[in-house]
Amino acid sequence: MRFITYFFLGLFLISCSNASETDEKTSKKPEKISGNTHLNPPLLKKEALYDKILGMLVGSAIGDAMGAPTEMWSRENIKINYGFVDQLDTMVRAPSAEGTWEYNLPAGGTTDDTRWKKLIMEFLIESENGFLDNSRALDDQQFAEFILSKYQKDIQSLKNTDGFSPEPFEVNARKMAWLQEWAMVAKPFAEKDLNGYAFALNKFYGGEMTCAGMLYAPALGAFYPSQPELAYSETYKLCLFDIGYARDISALTGAMVAEALRENPSKPAILNVVRDIDPQHYFKSRLVGRSAFRNYQIAKSIVYEANQLDKSQVDISRLIFPKNKPFDTLHVARMQKAFELLDGNNQDMPFHAAEIFLVNLTAIMFCDFDFESSLAFVINYGRDNDTTAAVTGAILGAFHGANNLPPKMVDQVLTVNKEQLGIDLEQLANDFTEKILTQQESS
Repeated sequence: MRFITYFFLGLFLISCSNASETDEKTSKKPEKISGNTHLNPPLLKKEALYDKILGMLVGSAIGDAMGAPTEMWSRENIKINYGFVDQLDTMVRAPSAEGTWEYNLPAGGTTDDTRWKKLIMEFLIESENGFLDNSRALDDQQFAEFILSKYQKDIQSLKNTDGFSPEPFEVNARKMAWLQEWAMVAKPFAEKDLNGYAFALNKFYGGEMTCAGMLYAPALGAFYPSQPELAYSETYKLCLFDIGYARDISALTGAMVAEALRENPSKPAILNVVRDIDPQHYFKSRLVGRSAFRNYQIAKSIVYEANQLDKSQVDISRLIFPKNKPFDTLHVARMQKAFELLDGNNQDMPFHAAEIFLVNLTAIMFCDFDFESSLAFVINYGRDNDTTAAVTGAILGAFHGANNLPPKMVDQVLTVNKEQLGIDLEQLANDFTEKILTQQESS
């Protein structure tokens, strides 16, 4: 009897030991590979990478240019003055620091949404010491110093303005004013003045939860093709001007672009970035969770509810139809329904990061990643439509590549930006592509 007891006791101890060992193996999280090998997934060939980088840039610029004539307008005003916007149009508007820098630019002209992508890409291209090490981690303090340097040059240009005519002074004043809010935050950050930075950040554009980082997040994300988690972390780091969960939203925008920069990008994988990429652990936020993910869930609900509308419920008298291409009446009616559902989620300020993120996600899902339809959705919804369309256009431009975007729009934006605004998007994309490839080789 004693032998049997010891025998079963021994079997029990062995089984516990094996179970413990098995639990340890299965519960242990995968470790990150040491060194930099995990930072170097297979890159696209140079030509394909360039096409997608240019697609991100031009796609964003097309969205910016489509929205610029009606920026911050209500849907009613857009309907009265333009009907249904589905093409580029002339901008009959006065210049401003954040908007266009010239009066009445031709169709294809852009605003600060494009200027910011140019600025951040120049930082990444030009800065020899912009990286903390060969893992391609960025130096946020050097980014702040870069902004300050640009702002100081603009101040000097204004001081050096000569002549009697007011126009040159007004032009240079706009260029200086574009970065003045940003410089007030960048200066204490660059000087490592924690209190000064905290005070300045909480006064940035009145302390609103702006879409600041979203203006340049797509370009940061494009610097890390096929590496959404790294793109998130580095974008998050450089979003010095974002408050609260706006910083998470900007970083997610960068990560979505990085995910789109694959050889065969997956639509679900791009959308699931909002669920799967969370290096800062926003999902663990006490009592709140991840606000950006709630926006994603709301967007899915809006798309679902809008698509439940059937032909018997459509009131054609309330609809505005596209002028330049065939359309589906039910699709237009469902879009109008989605607009009405989005209205219930509007923020106090149209340039609130959460609102832009929600409209962007809704447009992409409702239009199933179609470039032109998604931009038409965003533009005709109104509010801060040039910024939202610039973000939407950047993600979808990276997804499709420049060669698959509407040729007429691409040519118009490339020409006007180069000849009227001094922004050579093709050269910028080429230099940026070279920088990515060089940096990948050295890491």
